[in-house]
Amino acid sequence: MTFGYLVVALVAAAVAVFALQNGEPAPVRFLAWTAGGFPLAGLILMSLACGLVIAGVPLLIQRWRLRARVRALERRVAELEAARSSAPAPGRELPRDPRSHGSPGG
Repeated sequence: MTFGYLVVALVAAAVAVFALQNGEPAPVRFLAWTAGGFPLAGLILMSLACGLVIAGVPLLIQRWRLRARVRALERRVAELEAARSSAPAPGRELPRDPRSHGSPGG
């Protein structure tokens, strides 16, 4: 757990240094929309955040579907186990030796 906090602290420090060193304003143009004066670090970090969202949404949808499938399969297993436990167990007799003439134990 401590290692995770250390990694998060190092990444946060790197982002802070990056933002401080890249504070120059940069113009932004997208199709017909134009804006100026955005800090370069802000644009890059905003692009990173948008990329994470764009990549994360399909992964979340896939995870949601897989969880639903797991729940359905767990219900099916429970149904099959309930049916198996409520049904009488088949007799587990050993096959008789034809030479024994029906007497148990030979």
